[in-house]
Amino acid sequence: MAWATPARNPLPDRLAHKPLGSLPLGPLLFPSQPMHSTPSTPSTPSADAQARADLDDALSNRFIALDPQGYFLIFIDRETQEICADHYSNDVNDQGLATDPQTGEVLSCKGDLQRSPTARFRGRTAKELGMKITEQAEPCPLTRLDHALYLGREFVRAELALDQGGEYVQD
Repeated sequence: MAWATPARNPLPDRLAHKPLGSLPLGPLLFPSQPMHSTPSTPSTPSADAQARADLDDALSNRFIALDPQGYFLIFIDRETQEICADHYSNDVNDQGLATDPQTGEVLSCKGDLQRSPTARFRGRTAKELGMKITEQAEPCPLTRLDHALYLGREFVRAELALDQGGEYVQD
């Protein structure tokens, strides 16, 4: 096994070229201090954190090409301790707006949704929910990679809210 950059080799030279199964076992070490730095005032975001938040907000407001397979409404079921994603079908009109496949009317992002989901997905973790949608659903209700990436981010946010007892609001 050769390392592309010797300076980045995490193993001493005497071990670097041995097969993994032949490496000697040693003690399992746990660091006594956190391996990451924490800001001295966690309630005040750093300039870098604020810049990342501003970038994220700007990216959330860009034009998004919609997935013709539909969209998801994500929520937390605290009673069952699950992340839930209801899938709804839609068509996309010439202006790139989601429309109801039965009425042709533009779907609003605000207000009450008077439609029934085409599928309901539930998972205890973001990973479990993502795998149910991408690996088990037939047919897969996603056709766009950017939609899958967005869902992954949202599922992680929902999982954190579930774990920490916080509120989850879909972006």
